Amino acid sequence: MPARETRRQPSVRSEDITNGRLDFSQHLLRHAAQDKPRIDFLSDVLMLILSHSGCHAVEIWLKEKEDTLRGEASTAKQGMGRFLIISDSNHDRMFEKVCAGALTGLLVPHPTCSTRYGSIWFDDTLKPLSRAARLADDQLPEDACIGGRYRSILLVPLRFSEEHSGLLLFKERGRGRFNVERIGYLETIAAKFELALLHQIAQARLRERVKELTCLYGIAQTASNPVLSFERKLEVIVSLLPPAWQYPDRACARITIDGAVFQTPGFKDGPYRQNAPICIGGRLRGTVEIHYRDERPFLQKNPFLDEEQSLIDNIAGQIAQMIDSRETEAVKSELRSQLIRADRLAAIGQLAAGVAHELNEPLNTILGFAQLAQKAQGIPEQTFKDIGKIAEASLHARNIIRELLVFARQAAPDRGRVNMNTIIMDELNLFEKLCSKSSVELRRITEKDLPEITADKSQILQVVSNLIVNALQAMPDGGVLTLETSYRSPWVCLMVEDTGIGMSEEVKENIFLPFFTTKDVNQGTGLGLSVVHGIVSSHGGEIRVESTEGKGSRFLVTFPSSEDTSEK
Repeated sequence: MPARETRRQPSVRSEDITNGRLDFSQHLLRHAAQDKPRIDFLSDVLMLILSHSGCHAVEIWLKEKEDTLRGEASTAKQGMGRFLIISDSNHDRMFEKVCAGALTGLLVPHPTCSTRYGSIWFDDTLKPLSRAARLADDQLPEDACIGGRYRSILLVPLRFSEEHSGLLLFKERGRGRFNVERIGYLETIAAKFELALLHQIAQARLRERVKELTCLYGIAQTASNPVLSFERKLEVIVSLLPPAWQYPDRACARITIDGAVFQTPGFKDGPYRQNAPICIGGRLRGTVEIHYRDERPFLQKNPFLDEEQSLIDNIAGQIAQMIDSRETEAVKSELRSQLIRADRLAAIGQLAAGVAHELNEPLNTILGFAQLAQKAQGIPEQTFKDIGKIAEASLHARNIIRELLVFARQAAPDRGRVNMNTIIMDELNLFEKLCSKSSVELRRITEKDLPEITADKSQILQVVSNLIVNALQAMPDGGVLTLETSYRSPWVCLMVEDTGIGMSEEVKENIFLPFFTTKDVNQGTGLGLSVVHGIVSSHGGEIRVESTEGKGSRFLVTFPSSEDTSEK
């Protein structure tokens, strides 16, 4: 056995211990009063304990909920002190079992190797463990030993709160280095360390709470600032997040909203991440993320606090509320614009109705005299043709006036038996030229023996016309427009399909709302499809739409057939 291991431990004078305690207490108070992260506090204090204990190494085990934090300060490297976070792979498994048993109360010490405070010491770790202690739940071999490079180890329990417990391990390379007086001195150091650690935990909780409240206050101030744009608000909010977390110098943040990304400078995806979804109306719109961007070890396996998860959830909720308020205000603004347009349209409707009534009388007179002139005898052939054109023009003008009265809701519906095939094949010749000019191929597919429907013919024409116009506007670069009729008892069906630009889910959900339009102000009123929906509903029918962005849209209109209606 080397001489340095068998050397007797020098006695410690009482006055040296007293002076050492006073000096240790002063330094410990100084560290406890400083605002330091947990890892820095433990590093500094453990180095302080190492210097005052006179040991070769001091190790700490702290149990917080499900985490066990481990660190060591030693006089390695030519007497220079250092602090290291220890992973499970750095120690012998038997040593880990002993320390874990001491933490959980399963380590039963031999009376001659323990103190009233609960400390346990091992005079020689190369001798069987059973001489000093045993594990209550584990049958170890009689010759089991801790081993390792440290021959003398003192385990001092730390019980500084109900949620926290731990061990302070004093380790010497030689054997038999702990006597009663020295153990009492080291237990006093551990007791003072308990108080300092309890104070540091309370201070850390208070500090984290202050950071959380500061962050939330800053977000509230930013959200209520009317000068900042929405994008600028998110830029400010994302910059407020890292300082609110436990390790601000290692944290970076990112907010994603509808594909737009806002992040702190130098953002980097890290191995440790905490996030929260931003949901509005049950729909996921984005996320809030906090990353620790480097792989330096943390004291705990999960470096994020439970309170930090609550904080990030709160932040995500506030951002969702900002977006909801912004969109609600946009909807209100749009509704105000729609009301103004509705007033204008109502005025136009009244004007149209008045003009139509005023023009009806002279048009009827023109048509009547033209028809009388056609019956006169002996008029030249060319004159007869010209009078016929006058009568035809008068009839066309009268139809226009009738449509104006329908628009103004001042024409009574005139329902009768209507064949959808006839409307598709004969009544829409006007659109053939329009499709040709727009480079759109018009396809008509009709089912034979299609039952008739009971409807106002002019309104059904308006339905089909509006759907065709809507389809042509969706194909600015040309395409294929298909009109198809079919019978699915008891329904007569009309399908209008285009190969145009299609619609998003949001547009598809709103197309039948009055005044909703995706066109410019001078290109549409947003009434076309809402009028179609109203006419179809008033005839007891239904209208459905299927659409895919970039591929086109399909409208399916169904009316009850006259035969089934008569039977009912």
